[in-house]
Amino acid sequence: MEYPQFKQLVNQITIGKKLPDSIYTHESAIVAVPETLSKLIFKIADALKIPDDDWNIIKFYRRDFKVAFLSYPSFESNSYPPLQHSYTVDLAKLAMRKSVYEKSDNPPILHRKETFVDENYPLRTLFEELTKEGEAAGLYENTRTIGFLKNWERLISTRGYFLDEKGRLKPKAEAPVTLSPNNEANIDNIERHRTAIDRNQLSQPMQVLARHNYLNGDWSVLDYGSGKGDDLRELEAHGLDASGWDPAHNPEGLLVNSDIVNLGFVLNVIEEKEERIDCLKRAWSYADKLLIASVMIAGDSVISQFTPYKDGVVTSRKTFQKYYAQSEFRSFLEKSLGENAIAVGQGIFIIFKDKIEEQSFLLERQHIKRDWQQKTQRELQTRDISIKKDLIDKHIDLFTDFWETSLELGRIPSNNEFEFSDQIRRVAGSHNKAHQALVTHFGKELFAEAQQKRKEDLLVYFALGLFEKRKPQTLMPESLKRDIKAFYSSYNDALKEARNALFSVGNPILIEEACVKAYEKLKCGEFNEGHDYIFHRDYLGDLPTELRIYVGCATQLYGDLEGIQLIKTHMTSGKVSLMRFKDWESGTPYLIERIKIKMRDQDIDFFDYVGEFQPQPLLNKAIYLRDEN
Repeated sequence: MEYPQFKQLVNQITIGKKLPDSIYTHESAIVAVPETLSKLIFKIADALKIPDDDWNIIKFYRRDFKVAFLSYPSFESNSYPPLQHSYTVDLAKLAMRKSVYEKSDNPPILHRKETFVDENYPLRTLFEELTKEGEAAGLYENTRTIGFLKNWERLISTRGYFLDEKGRLKPKAEAPVTLSPNNEANIDNIERHRTAIDRNQLSQPMQVLARHNYLNGDWSVLDYGSGKGDDLRELEAHGLDASGWDPAHNPEGLLVNSDIVNLGFVLNVIEEKEERIDCLKRAWSYADKLLIASVMIAGDSVISQFTPYKDGVVTSRKTFQKYYAQSEFRSFLEKSLGENAIAVGQGIFIIFKDKIEEQSFLLERQHIKRDWQQKTQRELQTRDISIKKDLIDKHIDLFTDFWETSLELGRIPSNNEFEFSDQIRRVAGSHNKAHQALVTHFGKELFAEAQQKRKEDLLVYFALGLFEKRKPQTLMPESLKRDIKAFYSSYNDALKEARNALFSVGNPILIEEACVKAYEKLKCGEFNEGHDYIFHRDYLGDLPTELRIYVGCATQLYGDLEGIQLIKTHMTSGKVSLMRFKDWESGTPYLIERIKIKMRDQDIDFFDYVGEFQPQPLLNKAIYLRDEN
């Protein structure tokens, strides 16, 4: 038989598990294989002396002139049977290769066993039930990683299940507590107090608060679950109104209502879900303005090192850890409190009780700080302007501050938006007069650019609010009201424009066009036509609005970009990747973490390049940086 005939006959097979490059058929369904092909199979087995009882699955290759005889001895008894050995026969070369997996601790395994057999197979109904269980548990969402035993077991555990003695999926809560020989921990002696760690710097949640200017002394802070008190001592050293409480290390601490409550890495060490919810609600009750909550985030490779217990693991230190996924923790917070949770970091979310402050925070996130250094200056025309050039020169610092504030806002600042409002009004008469003179002095083009940039900031802000499905705000900061009045005819018009912009980022063609525009404008980065564009985080504010919204949607799921250097926008897949490097300022930085944000799935994958995975060097760093000459 020649390959063209073989390929044609393989494509005629009606029973079997069909994949793009192969078809797997159980021995019971060989009768449904075209007769010419089935005869060939038995001739090959006879010629190569492969016993009939040494295989029960035939693999027909669709793109190669090959077949494989596969042995799954536990096909009927094991829900996901492992491969014991295989005979792969290359019909073009008339060669055979035997592979043995009997002693492997990570052999290939089978799924969806009902697809291998015909409708009359006695156990087909059971096989279908097993598949439905896996689908309901979300085990088949990414089939690329489930083909081997360890990956499959890890996925089952990550999803919160285990396999009982009959090979059926059960929730971890129903699992008996069994620990490894080297782990003596049990339900009675899990030691929560040992989860507290010593720090020589502020914890990650506190660093987030500091970056957003919440530790400037204007806000009181309660550290709920303060551990050994390192954060609390640092806050007090800076003169902040701070208090802390911890059930193990500071049970006498003051529990008082505060502007900010930090619930830092507390929920993940509580074994019972209901107790976590109670803890979260108690912390929330003490927050006047906002609650910042954080947990440990980890992937399958980390979780698999520990002993499963309930919906988490027991560590070698006899502590419990519930490792969350980013989306899972957001869902937990929002369902428990009935409030929107805003991602500000890996496993870190802020929930605002003060909704006006929430809008101010979200707006400020999209307000890109820009360098408005003036490179040229026009002679002041004073024919129609009451303010003379010598007056500006006399008060140059005051007028310069006012001008920079106007550029920052993209509009004339109100009295309470400019620190020296009394002085500028005393010298110039009003903010409007000062602004008119300065536009003539510096040029209207610069101010027009500032207006456009500010409107883009607002458009991104409103679009991301729609992406997060936030309710339209009836209460909003006064500055935002002034922005809407300056740049839109109404609040509804702003939302309409934002909705159109948000819908546009779902169009791969528009995203690719935006990537092209960004690459042409920045003249740096790595552009892979039809696939992705990689650029430095510092240039995010210079991207086209569509691309800012696209990346913004991703960071809404992940959090702040602090510590991230490169951003990859995937043009067609609805994904954004973030890359963190060690020693970025050096000539050859090393990639230590990659975060892939899958917007269509509302999920995040974390990849660490530490430990067994060596950090990857970035050999072409210069292409991601602008030529400043």
